[in-house]
Amino acid sequence: MHVPVCIIGGGPAGLLLSQLLHVAGVPSLVLEHRSRAAVERRIRAGVLERGTVALLGRAGVGARLHREGLPHDGFSLALDGDAFRIDLAALTGSHVMVYGQTEVTKDLIAAVLDRPLLQQGCGLVFEADRVGLHDVNSRSPSVTYERDGVTHTVTCDIIAGCDGFHGVSRHAIPDAVRTEYERVYPFGWLGILADVPPCAPELIYSNHARGFAMASMRSATRSRYYIQVPADEDLAAWPDDAVWDELAVRLGAGGNAMVRGPSIEKSVAPLRSFVTEPMQHGRLFLAGDAAHIVPPTGAKGLNLAAADVGLLADAIIAWAGADETALGQYSARALARVWKVERFSWWFTGVTHRFPDTDAFGRKMQRAEIEYIRQSEAAQRSIAENYIGLPA
Repeated sequence: MHVPVCIIGGGPAGLLLSQLLHVAGVPSLVLEHRSRAAVERRIRAGVLERGTVALLGRAGVGARLHREGLPHDGFSLALDGDAFRIDLAALTGSHVMVYGQTEVTKDLIAAVLDRPLLQQGCGLVFEADRVGLHDVNSRSPSVTYERDGVTHTVTCDIIAGCDGFHGVSRHAIPDAVRTEYERVYPFGWLGILADVPPCAPELIYSNHARGFAMASMRSATRSRYYIQVPADEDLAAWPDDAVWDELAVRLGAGGNAMVRGPSIEKSVAPLRSFVTEPMQHGRLFLAGDAAHIVPPTGAKGLNLAAADVGLLADAIIAWAGADETALGQYSARALARVWKVERFSWWFTGVTHRFPDTDAFGRKMQRAEIEYIRQSEAAQRSIAENYIGLPA
C-alpha cells in the first residue's frame, strides 16, 4: 500500500496534520498504537492560543470549539494569595480560548473518520502495534505495523512523526545526527479534575511559600486544579480532602469561591523542558512532543505542537504542488519558534514555583520579580504576547 504521507501518532498533532492535508487534497494515513477510547479519555491541557484556534477552524473542526469554548481575556498571577490580573485583551487586542484538549481530540477523530477517503488505504488506524520506520533518509521511506496479528507495510513519500516523547519517530533519526537538550525539574504537578464550577472566571497562577498552585477549568461546570509536589510524590498520600485543603491555602483569597467535590481524575505529572535537533531527517519530519516538551506552566504544549503542524502542513502542501523549498526549511523555521516558547515556559516555571534549593535570597528574588511584573506594563505586555502565542 502506498500513501503520500504516513503520520505516526493519532493524538491532536497527528490528527490536525491529517485534517489540514485532507482539506488541501493531500491524502494521508494516521497510525495510532492506542485504542480510540484511550486516546479520547486522556486528560491534558485546555488553553488554546489564537493561532491554534485559527488552525482548527482551517481544518474544519472549529464549530463546537466556538460554541462551547470559553474566551479568556486575561489571567491572574498571585504571590502568597495576593493576586493581580494580566489583561491580555488590553495589552494585545487578543485572547485565549479555554477548551479541553480531550475535546479537541474528539472533534478531530470525528472529522477524520467521517470524511470521504481520497485514496484507498488512507484514514486512521487505531491499535497499530510494533510500528517501524524504514529508509527515512531515502526518497522512498516505508512504515511497518502490526494489527490483529497481521503485519502491514506502507510505502510513502513523507513520514510525519507525531507520536510523542515516548514514540519511535525521534529515535529513527541516527544518534550521530540528533542532539537532545533536556532539563528535568525537581517537582511535578498533582492535578485534580472535578465536576464543580470554577472558583474564578479566569485562570489563577499562584506562587506560594508552600509551592505553586493553579486554578483552571475545562467548562463552566468542570474545574481543573494543580499543586506543586515532589517529582516522586505518592498519589496515595493525597486523598481528595487533602488536595482541596492545600489548594485553599496556596490560592489564598483567589480560592475563596472554590467548590469542593469528588475527583473524577487525579494524577501526578513530571515537568521537563526538552528539545531535539534537527526536527527532520531525510523524509522524516517531527512535530509536537516527538520533538520537544515544555513544562505545563503557561499551557504551551498543545499550542506549540499545533504551530509545528501548521508549518509542516504548509510545507507538504507546497511539496504536493512540486515546490520542496519549505520542506527543506521546516526544521529551522520550527525550532526558531520552539526555543522562544521553551524560554517562556522555563521562565514562567521559575517565577511561579518553589525549587528545593530556593533559599531566603531566592525567595526575595521571586517576590521582586512578581512585584516588578505587577507594576510594569511593559513586563505584562511581554507576558501577554507570549501567552496568546508568538507568530509562527
